[in-house]
Order: sequence, then structure tokens, then C-alpha cells
Amino acid sequence: MTSPRRTFAIISHPDAGKTTLTEKLLVAGGAIHLAGEVKARGANRRARSDWMKIEQQRGISVTSSVMTFERDGITFNLLDTPGHEDFSEDTYRTLTAVDSAVMVIDAARGIEAQTRKLFEVCRLRSVPIITFVNKVDREGRPVFELLDEIADILALDVAPMSWPIGMGGEFEGVLDLETGGVSRPEGDSRNFQGKVDTDVTLPERFAEEVELAQAGYAPFDAEAYRNGDLTPVYFGSALKDFGVAELIDALARHAPPPRPQPAEPAPIAPNADEVTGFVFKVQANMDPNHRDRIAFMRLCSGTFKRGMKLTPTGHGKPIAVHSPILFFAQNREVADEAFPGDIIGIPNHGTLRVGDTLSERADIRFTGLPNFAPEILRRVALKDPTKTKQLRKALDDMAEEGVTQVFYPEIGSNWIVGVVGQLQLEVLISRLEAEYKVAAGLEPAPFDTARWVTGEAADLKAFADLNRGAMAKDRDGNPVFLAKSAWEIGYVADRYPKVRFNATRER
Repeated sequence: MTSPRRTFAIISHPDAGKTTLTEKLLVAGGAIHLAGEVKARGANRRARSDWMKIEQQRGISVTSSVMTFERDGITFNLLDTPGHEDFSEDTYRTLTAVDSAVMVIDAARGIEAQTRKLFEVCRLRSVPIITFVNKVDREGRPVFELLDEIADILALDVAPMSWPIGMGGEFEGVLDLETGGVSRPEGDSRNFQGKVDTDVTLPERFAEEVELAQAGYAPFDAEAYRNGDLTPVYFGSALKDFGVAELIDALARHAPPPRPQPAEPAPIAPNADEVTGFVFKVQANMDPNHRDRIAFMRLCSGTFKRGMKLTPTGHGKPIAVHSPILFFAQNREVADEAFPGDIIGIPNHGTLRVGDTLSERADIRFTGLPNFAPEILRRVALKDPTKTKQLRKALDDMAEEGVTQVFYPEIGSNWIVGVVGQLQLEVLISRLEAEYKVAAGLEPAPFDTARWVTGEAADLKAFADLNRGAMAKDRDGNPVFLAKSAWEIGYVADRYPKVRFNATRER
């Protein structure tokens, strides 16, 4: 029996319309009753999934949220990922927890840099992708050009499932290639209500386009899609509510239910009896009044029951999960049970970390959730020296979440934070002030990047003794080499062939 769960993420370049599409999916799924337009002022400016202060100020998503809704007997777990290019690390971890993805492309811009980067992350894990070409109610590029670009740049077969009848000022609706029905715009141009017309004769130009498309592109193949070799392509306008219902239907019909997850000593199938899951995200202070910390766990197998005991790989001591949470963005409700594919939140006091496996036994470990070497390093300058303890706790909290990494140099007392994108530094300073009441600044560090070093104990000691000024520990005590440039990493690696300089470290 196929599981009634669809756990998926939405990926896109910034400004492709991902946040608006998220809202409209939630409206269509009955999870919310009114979508606030992205261009609205004041409190309506942010989507329901954007709750952090800096997100509200800047109108962008900088952390991953989970939203669960039901439609026609299927539970959809939507993981809203950061669209900004500076948040690839958090986005990567979120993509480890999904079974499929929706890729949103702007009809006027086509494939953009961040879209391609996120797609490659999906390809690493063979995550099947449905493509949604957004904003067809505005002027855009020719449809064939867009489809060919997707096929060429992403090396995917494309299977158009719908077709826009005109774009921009000539937009007359969207044709469903399977049923032949056309969703037509009606009413106020700012709030179209699509009417499906099943008795329609297409203008000759569009009829020829459709005939060419059906002859020239691959037909939809469910197996090729689920293997990550083909992407079905839907056209629409999230803002004007075109194609959103069809997208949900496509996820329900074609997207895979929970899939086996990579683990040691063997992959874990969703129909296994024992409860297993892994933590792909930790979020502190979702409710600043309670100073809470929530571990987001993807349930991989078994039927989870509230109150059951699970053993985390981090310390091997069973913990009782008394108050598991199901999410709707910042809102939450206690979950009495959960099933493979579900995302549950586990309140804790720092005992759970990203990458931890939780299971009824202690001999399973899920794999593939790495840390990435930071691309930007900064020294933290505390403005009030009496707040050192609070700063240490804040940096540890955010290191656990993956917002930053913290390095403690062997020589000197200045802590160094590392991030994979510039905007994370703004998030760090904003959250230090808003959540921890710590005023701090960032100063240039004498280093440009970092590498985790591994090797035989004697080789590592010899290397560290000769390079003490560039050695540090991460918050887990792992040795780290701080480098002034990528060139220096190559130079030092050549001089010390018995030491490995790692750009990633699996948790």
C-alpha cells in the first residue's frame, strides 16, 4: 500500500516566486484561508513561513520552516527552504529530509545560478523534481526556449504537462495537456479566479505549438521521474492562482512516498518496524518567551508514539519524547503519533544536534549530513565584556543550528565565526541582539577559510606543533587548520601528504 505522505521542498532562485507559491499551496490545502500578497505592507508583507525578525524586515526566507497540511486524504509535509544564495548549507540539510522537490523558475529569467546549485544538491541524492515555470501572466521567454534550457543545463528530459496560452498582455490561460481543459482568467486582474473550460478550440498558433511540443518532448514517465532522470513541467502564476491546484495534484499522483534512507550498517526502509529518524535541523528560540530549542527530526521508519524512548547517537542515553510537535510554520501542536515521512519537533535543552540519529536501538546511524568548510571568517568583538558567558551560549546555540561555525584558536582569545554566505553574518548579529540581548560586532580575521584536519595521531601532532598559530578547535574539539587563502591550503597539503585537509565533515 502506498503511504499517504508526500514530503517535499520548494527550491528556487531568489525572487522566482517561491514564497508566494508556498502561500498558495497552503491556501489550496486548506491550511490557511487567505494568502498575504508579497507586495503587501506591514504585517502582511511576510509569508506565513517567514517568522524570524530579519526575515520580516528584509522579506526573504533565511531559515527552513516546516508546514504540514492535508488534502484529499494525503498529508503533505512542505519544507520551505531558504531561497537566498547565502543559505546553501541549511538548504542542503533540509534537502536531505525530503523525498521530492518542486523547482520554481521565473518565466522571464529561466534557469538562474542558485536554481542550478540547488538542483545539483538534489541530483546528489537522486531527489525527483517537478518543475513549475512561474509568472506566465507576465512577459516571459518563449516556452520552447525555456524547456530547452531546462533540458540542456540540467541534463534532464522534460515532459511538459501544461502549456501557457500566451504570456504577459496576451495571456489567455493555461492548457492542461492531459485533459485538454483550459484554466481561464476571470475577474479582477489582481486576483484571478481560474475557470476551467473543457470545450475549447485553441488559436492556430497555439495548437501548432502544442502539437510540436507533444511530438518533440518526452512523454511523462513515472519511473524516469522518480529516478531523477525526467522532470514534468507545469506552467502557471502563483500570484494569480494558475497551476497551483494542478501542482498539488501532481505531487499527490506522481511524487514518491517516503523512500529508503542511507544509513550504516544498511539503508533503512520506511516499512521497517523499529522507529528511526534523524535530526536535520535545530532551531533555537522559535518562541523567544520560552527560550526553547527544537530539533527537527525526519521520521524514517516505524510508527512513532508520543512518550516513547529513543536513543540519540550523540550520547547513547535514551530520551523520552513527551511533547513531540507537528508544525505549521511558527504554530505548533502536540503530535500523539507520526509516520515515516513526517517531520516532528523535539523540544530539548541542547542534547540533540544536527546529524543525530534517533532510534529504538543504538546501532543505526543515518549518513550524508555534512558540515561545510566556511567561506567567510570573522572575529567576534563583544561590546560589553560582562556578556562573555551569554555570547558563548549564543554562539554555541547557533553553531548547533548550523547558522555559523565557531572556532577557538590555539593561540589568542578572539573567537572566530565561520559562515558559508555573507547574509549569515547579518543573521548572527541580528539574532545576538534580538534573542540574547548581546551587542557584538565583527572584525576581519587574519584567515580566509578553514579545513578539518585528519590523519594518524603522530602526524597530526607534528603538523599542529609546527603550525600552532593557524590551529583551532571547533565546538566539538576537532582540530581545524585556519588558512589565509585557498592557495595556502594547497601549499600546506603538498608539504604534509600524511595529513588530510577536509572541506566537509560529517556529523
